[in-house]
Amino acid sequence: MYWLIDRFREQARSHIGLCVLFKSRPPRCMVLPNPANEDPIMYKDYPAAYQVSKGAALQVDKAFYDRVRESGAGRTLVEQFEVPIRTGRAWKVPAGHVFRVTTPIGPQVGDFNVWNANDPRERMWAARTRQLQGAHVSTYDRLWSNLPFLRPMVTITDDSLAGYGIDEHGGRLHDLLGTRCDPYVNKMLTGEDFHHHCHSNLTRAVLPHGLTEFDVHDVLNIFQCTGLNHDDMYFMKACPAKQGDYLEFFAEIDLLCALSTCPGGDLSLPMWGPDAQDPLTVCRPLGVEIYRLDDALLEGWKSPARAAYNGNHGLLIPKAEWEK
Repeated sequence: MYWLIDRFREQARSHIGLCVLFKSRPPRCMVLPNPANEDPIMYKDYPAAYQVSKGAALQVDKAFYDRVRESGAGRTLVEQFEVPIRTGRAWKVPAGHVFRVTTPIGPQVGDFNVWNANDPRERMWAARTRQLQGAHVSTYDRLWSNLPFLRPMVTITDDSLAGYGIDEHGGRLHDLLGTRCDPYVNKMLTGEDFHHHCHSNLTRAVLPHGLTEFDVHDVLNIFQCTGLNHDDMYFMKACPAKQGDYLEFFAEIDLLCALSTCPGGDLSLPMWGPDAQDPLTVCRPLGVEIYRLDDALLEGWKSPARAAYNGNHGLLIPKAEWEK
């Protein structure tokens, strides 16, 4: 990786360059002021912790998902709707169907939750998905469910913004680093009540399905550009999506989904801090499209089974002599 030093030496002669290498992804450089006029310092790549030791649990049948993405005439639109600004909506998707979240007007962030439609105790596990897939997701990545289920709930089949990559601040799209905005932290930071944060929008959306605030969980922030700054603090940038962009999912099991149109809109205006303002002017709706696939496209696919672990947790107690 030492060729990077020469590449950035001239432009970074008055800065400390912070470069990170990502597997199969191009290197990016972020700079910090460097009064000492030192040469760049490079951070080397480090391998992921969660890797398969045996079997192929994390392998994806890319040929199958490519076929789904390119299905064209092999898919039928069965439902389509928009989620208005600063609201939420829930909907069901049968296993083997495809759904898209779209930007029908322009840039807008959406906070996404998903449950097993037949057993909502099973729901997306953002933390484990970060470890298995990454802190930002795109095509072929999966959203995994919580324990004791631990299986892919959806697989991303298409992403119109996949080419965004990593920007000059280290920002990436479709965020699992952060979570939903909520009225509790807003009250703590501003002293004011606001009832249309994503947590509240999702809560209202799932009530008709028998769920409550306690079922709302850490989200996938669709179309949201985020990262960690040099102080290891979470940042959010303006959404780069344009009219007509989308993120597409394949339902691996029967799903109940919920989406909030973030009250921060495209996040181009600060919601907290000394420059905070009401970002109502940059709020836009999001679209949802659900497609049924022809049976021929699903040939060879089956819904994933829940985790194989037997759930004993070391609690099996041998029988006493008089019990044998």
